[in-house]
Amino acid sequence: MFRSSTEEVTTGGDTSECGQTRATSPTGRSGLNESTSYGPPSASTGSSHQSLHESSTSSSHGPALPRTSSGELTYNQRSQFHHSFLLGRANPSVLTSTSDSSSFRSRGGTPRLRRTPGSAGATGTRPAQTPRTDQTATSCSSATSTSVASVVVAVVEGRGLARGEIGMASLNLKCPELVLSQFADTGTYAKVITKIHILVPLEILMPDTASEKGKRTKLFNLITENFPGVAFTAIQRKYFNERKGLEYIQQLCAPEFGTVLMEVQAKYYCLAAAAALLKYLEFIQNSVYAAKSLKVSFKGSEQTTMIDSASATNLELVVNNRNHRSEHTLLGVLNHTKTPGGARRLRSNILEPLVDVDTINIRLDTIQELLQEEELFFGLKNAIGHFLDIDQLLSVLVQIPKQETVQVAEAKITHAIQLKHTLDLVPRLRMVLKNCNTALLKAYSTSLEDTRFDLILEQIKTVINDDTTYLKGSLNMRTQKCYAVRPNVNEFLDIARRAYTEIVDDIAGLVNQMGEKYGLPMRTSFSTARGFFIQMKLEGVVLPEGNLPAEFIKVTKHKNNYGFTTADLMKMNDRCDEALREIFHMSYVVICQLLSTVHEHIHCLYKLSDAVSMLDMLLSLANACTISDYVRPEFTDTLAIKQGRHPILERITGQQPVSNNSYISEGSNFVIITGPNMSGKSTYLKQVALCQIMAQIGSFVPAEYSSFRVADQIFTRIGVDDDFETNSSTFMLEMKEISYIIHNVSDRSLIIIDELGRGTSAEEGIGICHSVCEFLLSLKAFTLFATHFLELCQLESLYPNVENQHMEVQHTRSGDTGAESVVYTYLLKRGCSEERHYGLRAAEMTALPSTLIQEAKIIASNVSQQLLAKHHSDPETQRQRAVYHLATRLLQAARNSRLDPDSLRMYLKGLRKQYEAELQAAGQPVSMYTEEE
Repeated sequence: MFRSSTEEVTTGGDTSECGQTRATSPTGRSGLNESTSYGPPSASTGSSHQSLHESSTSSSHGPALPRTSSGELTYNQRSQFHHSFLLGRANPSVLTSTSDSSSFRSRGGTPRLRRTPGSAGATGTRPAQTPRTDQTATSCSSATSTSVASVVVAVVEGRGLARGEIGMASLNLKCPELVLSQFADTGTYAKVITKIHILVPLEILMPDTASEKGKRTKLFNLITENFPGVAFTAIQRKYFNERKGLEYIQQLCAPEFGTVLMEVQAKYYCLAAAAALLKYLEFIQNSVYAAKSLKVSFKGSEQTTMIDSASATNLELVVNNRNHRSEHTLLGVLNHTKTPGGARRLRSNILEPLVDVDTINIRLDTIQELLQEEELFFGLKNAIGHFLDIDQLLSVLVQIPKQETVQVAEAKITHAIQLKHTLDLVPRLRMVLKNCNTALLKAYSTSLEDTRFDLILEQIKTVINDDTTYLKGSLNMRTQKCYAVRPNVNEFLDIARRAYTEIVDDIAGLVNQMGEKYGLPMRTSFSTARGFFIQMKLEGVVLPEGNLPAEFIKVTKHKNNYGFTTADLMKMNDRCDEALREIFHMSYVVICQLLSTVHEHIHCLYKLSDAVSMLDMLLSLANACTISDYVRPEFTDTLAIKQGRHPILERITGQQPVSNNSYISEGSNFVIITGPNMSGKSTYLKQVALCQIMAQIGSFVPAEYSSFRVADQIFTRIGVDDDFETNSSTFMLEMKEISYIIHNVSDRSLIIIDELGRGTSAEEGIGICHSVCEFLLSLKAFTLFATHFLELCQLESLYPNVENQHMEVQHTRSGDTGAESVVYTYLLKRGCSEERHYGLRAAEMTALPSTLIQEAKIIASNVSQQLLAKHHSDPETQRQRAVYHLATRLLQAARNSRLDPDSLRMYLKGLRKQYEAELQAAGQPVSMYTEEE
């Protein structure tokens, strides 16, 4: 949803499993026009010395703002405060004049201008959601949640002569990696939109100049059209500063990733986007990243295969089109990951497959070893499954809060415990990888031998108790945090813990006394919301007078289970919370000192994150092979699949669907597929594309044999319906998609087109299809073109690189009634479909009157005689076609053949026989040409 750049920053916290409430809105600051130093908390906030019992009311960045009685900023104060960053510290008249150009609201998919809360006439507007990340690393149970929006993206386009050159910076709030991209080649806008779709952004930042009324840029319009449900924020253009962006990267980039500076120092627009993004996140998260702690990478579009968002949707790569919660997608088929990081990596690879064959083969080698070495497979699976979300843990470890609160302190203690838990798992992972053979596993084994892992763990264990570990359950984790820091590190901390222990014991004693007093089976329970309370289960116990005693308050009941408390117990809970605040405050001081030393070795934690997510993804791909019969693909200049199957359909049916062969080469790179409705054309087209993607991410594929040419782009044009929201007809949507393909296609693309031209008349549809086919025939792209227009089959006689294929159907006749029925075999055969009027046969299966069907058959037959005159090619054209096929197959054999001499001789004899057969079919004398050969 579009929102004003001056809308409220949400201050309501998000409660984690451990019960802490995370304040996410910036407080105690008046503006962000000053440059920020990336240092320890004491350097960036003037409140670091304050007790955690109180909220900070002042800051080094500016005077404190007045608050409500509860300590929160009022709505208008937050709105004006937000405005100071997004539109500058301007006077009220300036705020009013700029509000219309920088704030939008979505209504029915169309952005509408509205005034900011600080503008004249502003009425109550709904507060916007603030980007934030959970403060607790998730466990493996959330591994399937791979597409929850958590990425903030900044985009900026050049002006004047540089228009069309676009810089992008993105940062996942659950992963501390700043990703920079710059686009300046053909298809820039399409690549930017595709990239943003892949990121699933939570919020998009753009300069306010891009959205000025009457001067909106093409990029702005494309983004608002394609992402109507994503929060959009306009930021002053001055914050898109490439010099500042370079300074930020120099300050924040971990030394081990420093080579990125060489890549991006001349990429002015992605640096400008990075400057605005980091400044905005600093403001909105109310924290800064520790110096030299961030992973920074530059990713160009040429490093991966581009799959546009429409194609990803058509192929159901990550989302099922009928049910968004369904796992009947390519991601659902391949996703057996144990960690959230592995699931994110798998999703990213499916949407952006690799193009480097060496990297793909290294992955395939690894999967092959995992399948062959059972001990390695299960050992890795068990070791990986215990890891938390390392990326998310890293994200919060490298952030330094600008304001100390009880919640911040409690969260930091949790992170230290999670870090110890994570590092405790490294030795086990080392042992599993010790005797591996493939290059990738050896590389990860070597990286895990880094002594810095042991050094960090030793430093942690000097502060954290050996028996402290990450546990699920609010009370368990609360106890772990309370006793996380070793005794004798801080005398006052030990005193506070003894006080806490005494209070907890008193609570238990109080509950026991109450149980004895009333003769009821009471026990002490704990919840994050209520603290300690009394729980009781009545089984065969009768309450006196049928009611609980009057001193029991806040009673809840579920069947025979009662929960309640007393005034004394509530007071003891308050004392318990007070003691906890003291414990967390003193523990926080110790742990901050510990984490400052961890920042020096942060790179090895990035290496661990990379290793765990990659191993998890490869284990998932190997696991998919154990469920279905997959084969390792090869990479040549030919797409050849023997008995290929649709991976998603195989998952849905639970058994092997009908398999088909596929063959596309440079000499036969355009395949026209015909056949009746429901005969399996669309399924087959998607099957080929899905197998191509699986191969390029390094997965085995569902087939008996497979060979692929690496595709730099995958395009699909598959049947759509009218779009009422944008007032677009089927035909207009078809033309937009085809236009997109034509403007962006390359010789290395894979193109899937299904039923083009069905949204207009037959004559116009055939004309459009014919012209599109001839354009694509001029390229070396591999094209699969399914159509109902049988006239297009004549292209085979005009172009030697066209091949006709069809989905076979069989006709049966009932012995009793004599009625004819159609049996779909779902098998792909050579040649053009001989079926005629299969639409009328489908209509016969409905409730249409037979008289209407017969009349339609007569009219269709008359039209066919006029329009479907058979076109025979002359013998010379057929001879040239035979020569062309022979030449391309010989060239292919010379490039890719791995046959031994005898097998190669047999293959060449087979080519010769096939060549002679084609000449005979053309009516040419064979002996004349065989002598020349």
